[in-house]
Amino acid sequence: MATRKVTLSLDTGALEYAERAAKAHGISVSSWLSKAARREAVRTGYTPQRAPVAPAASSAEADEAERAAAEKEMRAQG
Repeated sequence: MATRKVTLSLDTGALEYAERAAKAHGISVSSWLSKAARREAVRTGYTPQRAPVAPAASSAEADEAERAAAEKEMRAQG
């Protein structure tokens, strides 16, 4: 997973909890805070936005296909 450096301000007590918990789990404080933030977001009902699904064909391609079909139908009718 990609990471990004950020600057956070935490109250002293929260930082002490995070440091002790991270040490107990054998991971960095950054990793522990990242996991804690993710757990809290999920616990409180946050759901990540899904990337929009790209249409199978662009609207220009769909327009061209529709135009070609109409032209073919007109030629068939004479």
